[in-house]
Amino acid sequence: MQKLLSQAIEEFKKTNRIQGVDFSKRFKKLVERYYERKDFQALQSDVLDDVAEQFADLFAELVKERNSFKDLGIDFEEKAFYDILKRLQKNINLTTHTKNLLNCQQEIKAIIADKARYTDWSSRDDIKAELKVDLILTLAENDYPPVPSDEIFKEIFEQAENFKKYRV
Repeated sequence: MQKLLSQAIEEFKKTNRIQGVDFSKRFKKLVERYYERKDFQALQSDVLDDVAEQFADLFAELVKERNSFKDLGIDFEEKAFYDILKRLQKNINLTTHTKNLLNCQQEIKAIIADKARYTDWSSRDDIKAELKVDLILTLAENDYPPVPSDEIFKEIFEQAENFKKYRV
């Protein structure tokens, strides 16, 4: 069960890196908690049942998160950018309407698609600079409060590289 959950999380990271990392951390904590048990507890059925239940719960949450883009009326790539904006918003205690975040992430996806059409887009400083400027302008146009641009650029750029790397 541990191996299957690990594989599911790794697969999820390919489409939503930021959420995948969160699930990886939670999974790691569960595994560590299991291995920290006392030797006499190792074979007790209640301990094994508890661990199996926690793995099953985490898997259910992963499936729910994987399909959560449907509830927002967006695609899974847009949901990854939405999650980045939402996380940064939460980290710096900002309030932005969901509608603004949805508009913003759709525009970000379009910007990424435009820049990623070049095969060497992720290694060219001129394209990365254009991407950064376009992102800053898009965030401002969608009333996304000023944030440390390097942090948001880093997250969005890593997600964009992730899409390019795993897209079939």
